[in-house]
Amino acid sequence: MSSEALPLTWTDIDEIGFLLSEKHPALNPLEIRFTALRDLVLSLPNFTSEKEKCNERILEAIQMSWLDEFDGD
Repeated sequence: MSSEALPLTWTDIDEIGFLLSEKHPALNPLEIRFTALRDLVLSLPNFTSEKEKCNERILEAIQMSWLDEFDGD
């Protein structure tokens, strides 16, 4: 199995939520503006999708996935 991570897109909601929780464990996802959340996602390694393909519904889903990880720890 390759050690390289697969490319991420806006539809990889759960993986993005997990990675954000790993990269920013002290951040509460509910305290982050959607514009900042979008920028955090865009800065993830292997994220390949365009900013324009994102919308509020996707960001909400990412926020909730991240919150599940945040609350689970």
